[in-house]
Formats: sequence, structure tokens, C-alpha cells
Amino acid sequence: MIQVKSITKSYPLQGLSRYYVMRNLSLQLPSRTHVGIVGRNGAGKSTLLRLIGGIELPDSGSVEADGAISPPLGLTSGFAQKISGRDNARFICRISGDDPDTAAERVDFIRQFSELGSFFDLPVQTYSSGMRARLAFSISMSFDYDYYLIDELTAVGDQKFKKKAKATFNEKKGRASIIMVSHSLDTLQRDCEVGVYMKQGRAIYYDDIGAAVEAYKKDQIAA
Repeated sequence: MIQVKSITKSYPLQGLSRYYVMRNLSLQLPSRTHVGIVGRNGAGKSTLLRLIGGIELPDSGSVEADGAISPPLGLTSGFAQKISGRDNARFICRISGDDPDTAAERVDFIRQFSELGSFFDLPVQTYSSGMRARLAFSISMSFDYDYYLIDELTAVGDQKFKKKAKATFNEKKGRASIIMVSHSLDTLQRDCEVGVYMKQGRAIYYDDIGAAVEAYKKDQIAA
């Protein structure tokens, strides 16, 4: 289980003012369950993933988990733009605690799986958005986590790559929990079981992903 305990997160604006994404937000996400997160742009979906994954720290509150959590990897993830895909992969291996032999094996898996060819050794700033997504997906799939944080990640590459990515993704789903942000409601309903609707700084939990999607759709129509 992941427990988000009374988290407040804000960002500075001009002057002394701050923009609060969430205030005193609490949420429990079950283990061995696939969670889809819905909400309008700016609702805090990706921020919540970054907080759960430890990429950002809250102003106050905490996140506790009973297992290993992946970093939130996807189209919105940050890479060091001026270094190569290989060096980005090496860096992630290093901060994950891999010994040199394990890191070398993992980087080779990432190189082969991503199908980037010679671009793997070129700066990430030369990549298309699809190539960055393939690198991110390959890195995330190279590790075994208890919880995978997925941010707009799976619909990448050509049909051949999508087929391979889907098979690997489904294999991970069989052994771990998936917490997914996606603008594709069909993808969320296909891959997830329960839902969280981010709305006006709140996180509303639903035992069924379909109910979360319907609540989101209803508010969109009314807006």
C-alpha cells in the first residue's frame, strides 16, 4: 500500500505569492492493484506521481510505501538533455544502486529494447518526443519494482515497438502495481482497475476505474 499523508505542494510565483497544487491531501493506494488517475490539465496528476516517486518533495506531509516505487517515467519525464541516452541510462542505474556488472547488463537491455540505434549515443536533445518516450519506457521496464508510475508512456513507437512494449508492460502488470496518468480514457479503463480523480486540489478515490472516468466526463460536460 502507498499512503499519501497530508501532503501540501506549492510552487513560487512572481513576488512572494505561491501557487498551491494541493493542500493537506491524503490518499491510500492499494498494493497489487492498477490505478488510473484522471483530471483536467493542471489538476496535479503528474505532480502527484512525482511526489509518490520521490522526484519532488512536498512542502509538508509524507509518502509511505510497503515496496519499491519506480520513478515516474514517460513523455513528461526529465532527461539530461545534453548527454546521450546511454549516459542517462547509466546515471539512473547508478542512483538506483547497481554494481558495475549489473549496470552494464541493464544499459545493454535498454539499448536493445529502445531500438534507438546510433541515437542511443547521441544527446537526448536530438531525439524526437517518440524517441525520448521509447528511452523512458525501456529504462522503466529494465527494473523490477513493486509499483510502476506511468505518465503518458505506453503509446509510443511504430506498430512493432508498440506490440513489444505492450507485451512487456503486461508482464510487469502481472507482478506489480501500475499507477498510470493518461489522457486516453480508453487506455486507463483497459489497463486499470481503480481510479483517482484529481479535482481542485483533491484526490477522490473510486473502487472502479469506470466510475472515476464517468465522474470526470460528467464534470467536463458541465464545465
